Amino acid sequence: MRFLILYLIYKKPVLGIFSMPVGIVIIAYASVFPREVTPLIPALQTYWLHIHVITTAIGQGILGVGFIAGLIYLIRVVDQSKRSKQTFWLEAVIYSVTCAVAIAITVGVFSLINYSVTFNWINEWEVEAQLEYELPAIVGPYEGELITADQNRFGPLFETPGWMNGVESPRKFNTFLWSILSGSILYLLLRFILRRRIAAAIQPILKNVSPQLFDEVSYRSIIIGFPVFTLGGLIFAMIWAQIAWTRFWGWDPKEVWALITFLFYAAYLHLRLSRGWHGEKSAWLLVIGFGIIMFNLLFINLVIAGLHSYA
Repeated sequence: MRFLILYLIYKKPVLGIFSMPVGIVIIAYASVFPREVTPLIPALQTYWLHIHVITTAIGQGILGVGFIAGLIYLIRVVDQSKRSKQTFWLEAVIYSVTCAVAIAITVGVFSLINYSVTFNWINEWEVEAQLEYELPAIVGPYEGELITADQNRFGPLFETPGWMNGVESPRKFNTFLWSILSGSILYLLLRFILRRRIAAAIQPILKNVSPQLFDEVSYRSIIIGFPVFTLGGLIFAMIWAQIAWTRFWGWDPKEVWALITFLFYAAYLHLRLSRGWHGEKSAWLLVIGFGIIMFNLLFINLVIAGLHSYA
């Protein structure tokens, strides 16, 4: 939806082409979570939950469009004729997107064959439970026991570290390792076929793209997305927290990283408007900002069990 609005304004289909991998990132992220629908505790069942989640998701989506426009800008302007810090980090970003695409494909393949293995383990709440994997187990639960009838199934090769206390963190960590493995294979295959850096191969396709236009698109995306995210991720979240837990703020890890995200994009706008950080500097900031968003979505849920661990 955000892309369609921007397409109506700028008429640039290349923005949609680059939006697809980011959509796949979200699909890959969703695949980490269980498909079963479980009811929330009564204290959390309020319409402010829907307002908070929907507004935050819309805000993050618009900020994601800013990241896409910034990435297009960088691929277009970074000099690919020689190795540099810019080419290294740009290729690292493309590698990350490749990992997301690869894990989405991998999850889809194993879903088609209905693959699953089940472990007994002590979960994050110190309760004995069963944990089902839908990918082969590279890593198993800490002190877990494989109970799947087919003992010839692959793995696990080692156990999840005991300090990973997020909800169902062993399964999420296993998915993360699969994303690295499958993404590395896909990335190396593309490098072998293209015989050069992926960014260098894409750059000629963007030769008719105006860098100034995509710099403007990225800036306008943040101008729109920043207040929407602030409403959903902070203001509406605090109202919901007051209703659910009788306090507006509690320094829960997800709350802290929502605040860090807010402060980062506030700093971006300050640097752009007051210090003249346009063009390449601005684009790199948007790449970092989207990295912060994904860190909050993925790593915090993986490592830490907090008040947002049901999500």
